[in-house]
Amino acid sequence: MKCVTVYTNEFEKFSDIFEQILVSDIPENEDTEIEGVTVGLVTEIPEEYIEQMRVKPEVVVMRDKKRNITILQHGKIFEIFIPSV
Repeated sequence: MKCVTVYTNEFEKFSDIFEQILVSDIPENEDTEIEGVTVGLVTEIPEEYIEQMRVKPEVVVMRDKKRNITILQHGKIFEIFIPSV
């Protein structure tokens, strides 16, 4: 599973760039910028991390069932979890 971290707390901004993030070639373990928002990619995320975060009251959990993507929002970040192919 890989995780793209999007450093913004603005849902509207996140929504505007979400599809672009999914098709972008983001370098692993390096921050890059998409439309003025910093994003980073990590490819080794333990499955239990998502479960640990889901139960926290300050974390918002969203799902894209068609693509099997989980999105967590907490603090000033969004985390997009994409299953590895």
